Amino acid sequence: MMDLTGLTSFFGWMTAVNILVLIIVGIAVMALRGVMVSLHSKLLGVPEADLPGLYFRYIANYKVAVFVFNLVPYMALKLMA
Repeated sequence: MMDLTGLTSFFGWMTAVNILVLIIVGIAVMALRGVMVSLHSKLLGVPEADLPGLYFRYIANYKVAVFVFNLVPYMALKLMA
């Protein structure tokens, strides 16, 4: 079993990686909006007008998940140390 320091390090790196993924996805959605909307509309059969809202909801849900499952446990472990 991991000790407190190892677990804190694990959650810290997990938080950093997931925030980096969140930033990359956000930049990709902003920079490649036309290409992504066209591609996803054709692949998934979703109207192009609905996709920006779906992208926003995806990023918002991912951000909440990162905060709840990565950042909050990391902060709690840092406070315990």
